[in-house]
Amino acid sequence: MSTTSTTSTTSTHDADPAAAPVRFDTKIAVLLRDDLETWQRLNVTAFLVSGLGAQIPEVIGEPYEDADAVGYLPMFRQPVLVFEGTKETLTTAHARVLSRALPRALFTSDLFATGNDRDNRAAVRAVPTADLDLVGLAVYGAKNAVDKVLKGARMHP
Repeated sequence: MSTTSTTSTTSTHDADPAAAPVRFDTKIAVLLRDDLETWQRLNVTAFLVSGLGAQIPEVIGEPYEDADAVGYLPMFRQPVLVFEGTKETLTTAHARVLSRALPRALFTSDLFATGNDRDNRAAVRAVPTADLDLVGLAVYGAKNAVDKVLKGARMHP
């Protein structure tokens, strides 16, 4: 007599909700001008995302801790997507982000010549919106709204 055994195909996603993929209805994105040096891209990205974390606390996750109970600072709760585009792409994205009133941070070419927050803010304040020489822009919001802002940009290689 043959006995047929049935095995449950319940995935770990069904058994443990914490193992289910995490999906976000929002997006954190950075758009960099494509003519920046590598060190500039890194510097601009770091500065831009710090602005989002400071003003939008819900993007920050819980603190980290390793197996030895050593604590580490919390970081973003979701990925940061980095894009690049031409100067014109950045100008268009800036106009779009302003028209949609999305949370944003900017970095202009003038900031490469300053060395502190006070001088950075003064450099931006000295230039009318339409004349800003943008080299980077960070934006946070609903996925579809951020995608519309970034239309024409490409993922950073």
